[in-house]
Amino acid sequence: MKRVYLVLMIAALLLSLGVHAQQQQRLTLSGYIRDASSGEELIGATVQVVELPGTGATTNIYGYYALPLPAGNYTLRYQYLGYQSIERQLNLASDTRLDIELQPDEDQLEEVVITGERKDANVSEVGMSREKLSVEAVKKVPALFGEVDVLRTIQLLPGVQTAGEGTTGLFVRGGAADQNLVLLDEATVYNASHLFGFFSVFNPDAIKNLEIYKGGIPARFGGRLSSILDIQMKEGNNKEYVISGGVGLIASRLTVEGPIWKDRSSFIVSGRRTYADIFLRLSPNENINRNTLYFYDFNMKANLIMNENNRFYVSGYFGRDVLGLEDFFSLDWGNTTLTTRWNHLFNDRLFLNTSLIFSNFSYGFTGESATTQFTWGSTMREYNLKSAFTYYLNEKNTLTFGLSSTFRRFGAPVINFQSESDFEAPAVDDRYAFENAVYVGNEWKASPKFTAEYGLRYSAFNNIGPGSVFLYEEGAERTEETKAGTISFDRFENIQFYHGLEPRMGLRYLLNEQSSVKASYNRMRQYLQVASNATAGLPIERWIPADRYIRPLIADQVALGYFRNFKQNTFETSVEVYYKWMDNLVDYKLGDQANILFTNNIETEALEGKGWAYGAEFLVRKNIGTTTGWIGYTLGRTLRQVPGINGGEVYPARYDRIHDLSVVLSHELNSRLSLSGTFVYSTGTAVSLPVGKANIDGFITPVYDDTRRNAFRMPGYHRLDLAATLKNKPRPGRRWDGSWTFSIYNAYARKNPFAITFEQVYNQDPDFDPDEDRVRSVDAAAVKLYLFSIIPSVTYNFEIKPKRK
Repeated sequence: MKRVYLVLMIAALLLSLGVHAQQQQRLTLSGYIRDASSGEELIGATVQVVELPGTGATTNIYGYYALPLPAGNYTLRYQYLGYQSIERQLNLASDTRLDIELQPDEDQLEEVVITGERKDANVSEVGMSREKLSVEAVKKVPALFGEVDVLRTIQLLPGVQTAGEGTTGLFVRGGAADQNLVLLDEATVYNASHLFGFFSVFNPDAIKNLEIYKGGIPARFGGRLSSILDIQMKEGNNKEYVISGGVGLIASRLTVEGPIWKDRSSFIVSGRRTYADIFLRLSPNENINRNTLYFYDFNMKANLIMNENNRFYVSGYFGRDVLGLEDFFSLDWGNTTLTTRWNHLFNDRLFLNTSLIFSNFSYGFTGESATTQFTWGSTMREYNLKSAFTYYLNEKNTLTFGLSSTFRRFGAPVINFQSESDFEAPAVDDRYAFENAVYVGNEWKASPKFTAEYGLRYSAFNNIGPGSVFLYEEGAERTEETKAGTISFDRFENIQFYHGLEPRMGLRYLLNEQSSVKASYNRMRQYLQVASNATAGLPIERWIPADRYIRPLIADQVALGYFRNFKQNTFETSVEVYYKWMDNLVDYKLGDQANILFTNNIETEALEGKGWAYGAEFLVRKNIGTTTGWIGYTLGRTLRQVPGINGGEVYPARYDRIHDLSVVLSHELNSRLSLSGTFVYSTGTAVSLPVGKANIDGFITPVYDDTRRNAFRMPGYHRLDLAATLKNKPRPGRRWDGSWTFSIYNAYARKNPFAITFEQVYNQDPDFDPDEDRVRSVDAAAVKLYLFSIIPSVTYNFEIKPKRK
């Protein structure tokens, strides 16, 4: 089968390139397209040749475009949604470099811009199962505590679901949360949440562009089964200095950007911090004022244009959460990323981006028992070097190819005691791995109606020493009792090697100017995953690599879609159906989470099986006009089958949601006042509930049946959020622009269940303390825990620009 994939990809590549040798000599028009007001490169801007319908180019994520053309006279039209289009006359007699600056269109700035590409991109582009969101669109959506959140907005898209109330974890087309690759300027973000998932780590003031791939994933991406979330930070204004920020009920933000060397170099620094801990200290109650609760983010980026062929970037993110309960317990976790990039133009057609990337996720807690204090901590560290080439072969073919090498250190949980203790900390080894990949892809515009995007990725994974591997009795279940020996490995010695091909294919056929059909297929391999049997995501979950016993995850996905626009692209509609099958999925035995966190032989807790996800996604979206927004609906199932769980029968994954509906609307009443709202509904989470109860020494204990894994449902989830934004009255020459945003989260106070516990309830009151008053009755009962009722909030946002001369 691998040989068949390889032969098909090579044949397609040769077919699309074969006509090139017979074509007349091409000249190349190339350059960068930028925002005239800030100098920021525009991602996805287009240049079209008026005399040659269907001929054009789109800028890459660095704002660069290249368009091979025969010599001649042309009219070029440059466009980007939200900006004024311009035309240029050109006599193309030799390779020509033409950089363009587009002016923002003041009439469109008030609209919710969902995508920065051409207005019919959803129909005309080959890509499917992917969505771009502008920061302007994100900022329009009502937010929890008034804090605008990138991931929470992405959860409103079809095919993307949340773990539950107040969480930012993503479940994309039946994949688990650890099956999403989250990239910030190419650096992996291993935990993208603050405050146990109530907020994400992405400060919208520092974000330039974001795109999520749910399927049809290009060959340049790999390493995760379900999705790629690719986020780019702003590069900073290289024209003038600008200060912006916001003050909210629980957090404040401040961003400063400007030129280092005007038109040649710029910077941006952006910070955000919550201040719940400041208010806690004001309490007269010592049980409250000694607690700590806050998080912070810091983003920075700088770039330098050395000359027209070389540009350097350096960017970083630093963020942390700190939670402390008096002197008894504290928990902290955070991410650090650092990206250095070099963009180089070998010539007008060959573009290179080389990146050196560092990513670190550290987490731990401090606790106190009756006899001692202890600290627990661990890290997940990654070093990545990669080079990505783009070759603009001709007006019909754009080649992408590259390679990457990643070294990872999976830090073992470590416990340190501040004094003598009878407890002996388990010795858990660090783990190490290399992951390497090469890829090639091509976008072939075979005709004005038919375009194909295809590629092949080869990935290889080495689990390396130092480390040890336990051996078990042949044919026996892997348990502590069946251990039969140990093999030790030296530093960099190969423990286990996995590799494989990952073919990708996307097709688009234009039915007419308003509609198209698309199809895609991709295979993905994932060589690391989170080990957890907890029902909710925690920042202390343990990342583990594939090894002798835990094999890489593999997923294949096919998708088919119909895309149609109405009223000159004012309305976009689409329907996509997908089917995904997954192999080597790991689920864990029921039991103590410590059995997973503190063990060198995690294979004794792991069970391996397979899974399926299938469904249909419907989207109606309006991008133009005073009223904008979208309605998204997903009908889908996510199923698992793991020997040893649920009696070996198929069972729904915990995040199996049959129905998922999102309505997002925004309306501009006038130039100063806008209203927005969101409504969401989803089928309740699949859960395992007790099938009975037992009386053990006077305590009522729930009894579970593991042959009914996730056989029950939580109540359905639904919520309405509302917001209003009032801007300052515009005045000529005003340097300070400000706006007030008033929002209501959960406007009709729906008590959506976060969890259901089964416990002894005294006097039919879950809050009753039996030590404080007489107990009249004791009953075993299910107690619903909900997090939020109605939450109003207010935020003031501002921007300070330099005085105009």
